[in-house]
Amino acid sequence: MMIRSVVVGCGSYLPARVLTNADLAKIVDTSDEWIVERTGIRQRHIAADDEKTSDLALNAAKAALKHAGMTADDIDLIVLATATPDETFPATACRVQAGLGMTHGFAFDVQAVCSGFVYALATADNFIKAGQARAALVIGAETFSRILDWTDRTTCVLFADGAGALVLKAEEGKGDNTDRGVLTTHLHSDGRYHDLLYVDGGPSSTQTTGHLRMLGKEVFRHAVVNLADVVKETLAAVNMQPSEIDWLVPHQANKRIIDGTARKLGLGTDQVVLTVGHHGNTSAASVPLALAEAVADGRIKQGQVVLMEAMGGGFTWGSALVRW
Repeated sequence: MMIRSVVVGCGSYLPARVLTNADLAKIVDTSDEWIVERTGIRQRHIAADDEKTSDLALNAAKAALKHAGMTADDIDLIVLATATPDETFPATACRVQAGLGMTHGFAFDVQAVCSGFVYALATADNFIKAGQARAALVIGAETFSRILDWTDRTTCVLFADGAGALVLKAEEGKGDNTDRGVLTTHLHSDGRYHDLLYVDGGPSSTQTTGHLRMLGKEVFRHAVVNLADVVKETLAAVNMQPSEIDWLVPHQANKRIIDGTARKLGLGTDQVVLTVGHHGNTSAASVPLALAEAVADGRIKQGQVVLMEAMGGGFTWGSALVRW
């Protein structure tokens, strides 16, 4: 027997404001056709001026708890993935903890940019397996619109705001790949590629927030290779074949990257949860937002095998295999 982290709730939150490609074409030299052809993105959500990352995260957390039939009293750990915290400190997770009325347990942020949610899920899973938590809220939340250079057409058309959350609960499993819950997680990073995707500011360097900078073609090239490798590693770890995957829930960065990953796995388009078209790239929020959508509309069902994967600045990348 072994302890498994079983997903018992899923929730999300998107800001009300929608920014279409046509709207962007009024701001920078771009077009709907150009954006859709290269990325698959048609629209995205942008936080209101008075909405902070913690507000988005809190709404997603409440939705996930409601879906789980649980309250904040049942949670003893919050791990929040974000690259756009409310403040330099304290952790945005602590703001969420306070917003939920939680005065027990512990809460902290993790920062792995677009891989953040996979890192947060792995972290929470390990705390649960170690017996240091019984139930956890895992959240990905971003207000990337706050760090975009709205004159840079290569980046401002890609990124957006949102939040998604899962509730994990400790349950006993047999210890094989038929168990419900998190079956395996794999995390990687390689700091040599800093200059391909980064923000040109921070407390210790410029004392400013800075703007996102990216060399898109290079990031694309690395993403295709790294994601294919981590998927192979993941399946080998639990002695499973690509044919046993029911759903691929990838980081929603670019439809072409997602299509390429699915082809390598031999998965049909009907097995891929694709939200990049209407969400854009919401960084750490993209995987849980996609999960929440597919759970809400009934696509992802209990007992199915779900593969999540992501790559982000750092470079960081990783995967999580979960039996729902």
